[in-house]
Order: sequence, then C-alpha cells, then structure tokens
Amino acid sequence: MKALVYQGPGKKSLLDRPQPVLRDPGDAIVRVTRTTICGTDLHILKGDVPTCAPGRILGHEGVGVVEAAGAGVASFKPGDHVLISCISACGRCEYCRRGMYSHCTTGGWILGNEIDGTQAEYVRIPHADTSLYPIPAGADEDALVMLSDILPTGFECGVLNGQVAPGGTVAIVGTGPVGLAALLTARFYSPAEIIAIDLDDNRLAVAQRFGATLTINSGKADVTRIVRDRTNGRGVDTAIEAVGIPATFDICQNIVAPGGVIANVGVHGSKVDLHLESLWSANISITTRLVDTSSTPMLLKTVAAKRIDPKVLITHRFKLAQLIEAYEVFANAARHQALKVIIEP
Repeated sequence: MKALVYQGPGKKSLLDRPQPVLRDPGDAIVRVTRTTICGTDLHILKGDVPTCAPGRILGHEGVGVVEAAGAGVASFKPGDHVLISCISACGRCEYCRRGMYSHCTTGGWILGNEIDGTQAEYVRIPHADTSLYPIPAGADEDALVMLSDILPTGFECGVLNGQVAPGGTVAIVGTGPVGLAALLTARFYSPAEIIAIDLDDNRLAVAQRFGATLTINSGKADVTRIVRDRTNGRGVDTAIEAVGIPATFDICQNIVAPGGVIANVGVHGSKVDLHLESLWSANISITTRLVDTSSTPMLLKTVAAKRIDPKVLITHRFKLAQLIEAYEVFANAARHQALKVIIEP
C-alpha cells in the first residue's frame, strides 16, 4: 500500500509499505477512505515529538471501512463505516477509568506517533471497540474527519479547560484549524465576546465569519492594548493558546484577567517563560491537556443535529498520491489560504 512515512526531522516520503495485519484480538484493520494532515504532524516533522521515530507512517485522523476485526472485537464487523479517533483507549486501565483516555497505558496518542497511522490506504486500530465510532447512515464523512481530532481538541483542551461561560470574554490566540474548532464550540456556552488573534488576515476573516466579535492581527497591532481597551482594562476570562510557540503563550499571559484561565492547546517544542513576576497575585489558572476524545459522542450528535458544521473548515482536497503537495499547502497555509485538507486514498 502507499503511505506517507516520516524519515527524520524535515524528511518525509510517499512509499510502498506492507498492509497492516491483526496483531491482537482487539485490533481492527480499517481501509482509510478519508484522512487529513494535522498541525501536530508538522511538529513531528520539526523534530518536536521525539516519541515518533523515523520510519513511522504519519497521521491520526480519518474515516474508513472495517476490513478485518480481531476475535475480541464485539462492536464492529467488516463493512462497517467508522470514525477513527486520534486517541486509542483500552477502557480498562486506571487512566481510562478516570476518563483520561489520552494517558491509556496501552494506548493514548499512539497513531502516527508510536505506531503507524492513517496517512495510508490501511491502518491497524488497537482497542477497536473503544477507539472507533460507528458512522450513522447518510452522515457527511468529510465533516466527520474533523471529529477525529481537531473538534474534540478545541472543545476539551480549549473550551472546557478554559471554563468558557455565558457572558464571559474569550480570546483565541491562533486561528488555525484547532483554534477555529475552539471558536465553533465556544459558542455552545454563549460568551459575550470572542476575540480572535492571528498573523494571517485570511484566517481572521474566517474567524469573523465563524462568530468572532473582534479580530486582531498581532503582527500589525498592539494586542495587549486593544484587548485591555475592549475589556475595560480587565483582560479576558479565558485565553486559549492554539499555536504552541513562546510568542503566542506570552500574548495569553499579557491579556488574561485576574481570576482567568490560560488554556494551552498548542504543541510546544521549545521552552516558554512563565511570567510569575506579573501573575503571582492574579488568581489565574493555567491548564494543559492532550485531548481525551471523551466528548466525541456528544460532538457526533451535535454535528448530526446540524448545530455545528465542521465541514466549513475544509479548504483543499487531494488524492493520496498528492500527499507531498498536500503537506506543502498545509505547511504554507497563509500563502494558500488553507485550513484543513481532505486526502482520499
């Protein structure tokens, strides 16, 4: 089969690889019908994720059709259309019982990281019963790809951890796909203000269409001054960091209000300075999280009910044979006005 293989920092190739086979009774083999590229894949290529070794097939998002199921799989059979969760969960270990599926002792974020992932024609899914979701008949599978990772990530790591509340003020620093997913799901809680901050005017325009009440280009304006003026000098109740670089975390520290929350979502590959000299007395909370996908069932129902449409995040389409081109487009999003790309093997 064809697969996108990580070959060390800055290196990737589309290669022929053997099709995966069942290894454990709980495994399923899924024929991938749609996948995508995540910002985390770019972090891997930068060398920010040392757990991902050269030779790994990348990708942790997608939908597909079950080709084979192990003897221990009770919920799925060949022919079933399924959503692939970016998090694999056994459902039995201590962390899974606490709802922290991202820290499952035999799973977690392993797809496209510690085991081969979804940017291929076929993928092996461990713990299939608790790591796949059935796709309802007639569902838009393009939209459901967004539920593999970015929608639950934006919601759980940004909105829930950030304690977004009715009437509150929210700033989302970074309006890439995950930041926009946080924006879409923040609207569940009716905040009075959603401020979108980015360097890319096109993404800010998208954020405005999605419901941002104010957009700020941080390369052209004094973000701290504008946010403070907008909030009568207080700052925001929730600052969501959705990039993963020191500059964006610094913005969050500068604009969070006393009693507020900085909810980190971005994948950080280098150290960030924590300015306790300014924040020690401000009663703020800083949260970190790897998505658990515990919200996926709820989000599936929300999308099915057409309360949100994650398909609006899709801007480009490619075939698997064009994956190298797809990476170039996604990595240079501002030039190509790209958000999420759909890849159809």
